[in-house]
Parts: sequence; structure tokens; C-alpha cells
Amino acid sequence: MDEKTVAKVIDSFISEQQEKGKNSQTIDKYTRIIREFAQWLKQNKGDLHQLTRIDIQQFINHLEEKGNSPTTIENKFAALSVLVKYLGCPEVLKYVRRPESRKIRHIAPKSLDRNERNRILREVERSKKLRNIAIVYLLLYTGLRVSELVALNRDDVKIGERTGTVRVRKGKGDIARKVPLPVDARNHLYIYLQTREDDNPALFLSNYKKRITIRSVQRILEKYGVYPHQLRHTYCRELVASGVDIATVAELAGHSDINITRRYSKPSEKELEQAVQKVFG
Repeated sequence: MDEKTVAKVIDSFISEQQEKGKNSQTIDKYTRIIREFAQWLKQNKGDLHQLTRIDIQQFINHLEEKGNSPTTIENKFAALSVLVKYLGCPEVLKYVRRPESRKIRHIAPKSLDRNERNRILREVERSKKLRNIAIVYLLLYTGLRVSELVALNRDDVKIGERTGTVRVRKGKGDIARKVPLPVDARNHLYIYLQTREDDNPALFLSNYKKRITIRSVQRILEKYGVYPHQLRHTYCRELVASGVDIATVAELAGHSDINITRRYSKPSEKELEQAVQKVFG
């Protein structure tokens, strides 16, 4: 959808909201959010007139990866709810993971248990797609945000015989850091890079030989029933469970607020269920 068509949709949407008596402040807020969504959709080859549930879900995931707060995400979701009803496709909201569910902080963020983690690794390795294998291992063994992963260049990765690091230049809040590369991630990255015969600086390329996008990574992982941030949560959770101190985990994860990291020391939903089951059967 070109910019003129998008502008017409937004203008028509604004007119309808005015007719419904919405105040100018609300309409301005809706307009800003819809323009942001339309721009993201354009960058990811989407279309306002052919929206799907995946479009909405991936935009919400994108906002979370950018660091939008749960309240901000919920406000944007509300604006999108009004938009899709106006466009006549309210069904795209069905089963979208609502942002308000992310405000619950008395339990640890959802991570993968060992069986789930091993299943994903087995399935991606069976695909024989070296780029996808390297992406999954890198996310799971470094805890990078998906936005950080797609921004990586080849010279950000240092692979030695016994050690390796990945340099994150564009972390959340412009916090740069270096993250150690465990041996499995190191090996799969090395194998993938050996197949590259181009001079593109990007670490990961799309099928069109351009820097891979966040949405492309999300689609890769959707095949295995997970989202990128679940791999990040798993990384942090396993570090904490192994006895690594909170300050170190915060540094590795690029958390500017150590209280964010403390969430991983709280029990998970599954652990709470197992505790109750153990006592009461």
C-alpha cells in the first residue's frame, strides 16, 4: 500500500472518529499510533487492507523489543483495536497475546524448560538451514534481543578456537556490551559464516541478500512455536538458576535496571504449579 492510500485511510478514519464525537486529543493519539503501525507495516511488506493476526502480534512483539513499557503497549493495542474495527476486520485481534498480561511481575517471565529447548534445537537442526540454526543458537546462548541480533555485523563477532564474543553496539538505551559466545553457538556461527561468499557486512541476510529484519526472525521462530524474547528469557533464567549473581546477569543481558533482572529469580508458573501438585496432588 503506497503512502497516498495510507494517508486516505487515516484521513477517513479520523473523519469517522470526529463524527463519533471523539475529542481531538484522543484522535491525535490514535493517529500517531496508526502512523507508527503503518510505517512498520510498510517496512515489513504488510498491507493495511490485508491485515492478519500475525501482523498485530508481531507489531506488539516489535514494540516490546524496542523497550515500550506494558502500559504503552496496551495503549497502542487499544488504538489498533479501534482501527481494525473501522477496517472491518476485528477478527485479527482474536488470540493476540494482550499486552496487559505482561504487566504481571510476581512470577518470572515465561521461559522454556529443558525439554522445550532441546525440541527446538533438534527441529531447527533437522531443517539443515545453517543461517536459521545459527540464529536460534545465538539467541538462546547469548540472550540477545531480536533487535540487537538483526543489527549485528560480521565484524561484531569474534570466534577463536576456545573463546568467542559478540559485540552489541545498538543495545537498548544505547548501552553497548560484549557477550561471551558458548561453544555450541560459536560452532554453528562459524559453520554458517563459512558459507558466506558475499561482502555484505550484515551478520545475517534475508533470502533476498539484504540485512535480515526482525519480522523475518520472528517468522523463523514461529515455525517452532516460540517468540524471540522467550529465548532471551530462557538465557537469563538459566543463568540465575545456575547460581550466577544478578549483577552479572544484568550486565550480560544489557539491563539498565537490575530490578528487571531480579524477575528471573522468582518462580515460574510451572514451578508454582509443580509446588502445589507436590503438596496437594
